[in-house]
Amino acid sequence: MRVYLAGPDVFLPDAAGRAAALKAVCARHGLRGVSPLDCLEGEPSAWAGLGAARRIALCNEAHIRRAAAVIANLTPFRGPSADAGTVFEVGFMRALGRPVFGWSNTAALFTERTRAFVGGGRRGVDGAWRDDEGLLIEAFGLADNLMIDGAVLASGGALFAAEVPAAARWVDLSVFERCVAAASRMLLGAASRC
Repeated sequence: MRVYLAGPDVFLPDAAGRAAALKAVCARHGLRGVSPLDCLEGEPSAWAGLGAARRIALCNEAHIRRAAAVIANLTPFRGPSADAGTVFEVGFMRALGRPVFGWSNTAALFTERTRAFVGGGRRGVDGAWRDDEGLLIEAFGLADNLMIDGAVLASGGALFAAEVPAAARWVDLSVFERCVAAASRMLLGAASRC
């Protein structure tokens, strides 16, 4: 059972080592992890002449189409929210009607992270939190933007989060392991009932 491993892990200094570690966790739970770094079997020859960015995007979409689910690292990346590319991949899989599971090594809610990012924000006359430009700060008590949480939950997947020390944020796989275990129970349980 193939699962696509979305996340900013591809930007880590040892991205290949990280992909191998993520795949090993998946294998322990009976799943085949597919990294965005993996070569695409049967890649169309017409893609060879494309620029690197376009080719990577097409390969990642093809990997997602071939997967039974997405397991997305939603740990905030370069700001208060998840990596933008990962968020696209979550939405892409949701549009395909397949499960999305999310995990984060940050337990702080999106509102708290956004307020910290914008320097605290302030209460508007309506009582809502606003940034220095007067723009509303989303405050629904969710892990991330409501569309991200909503996509994961509506897909039948689940979100897992725990606060990991900052020094271990990009190496600790304990939350990922919990997420993969849940995905495995759902996916392999459904397959055994067929």
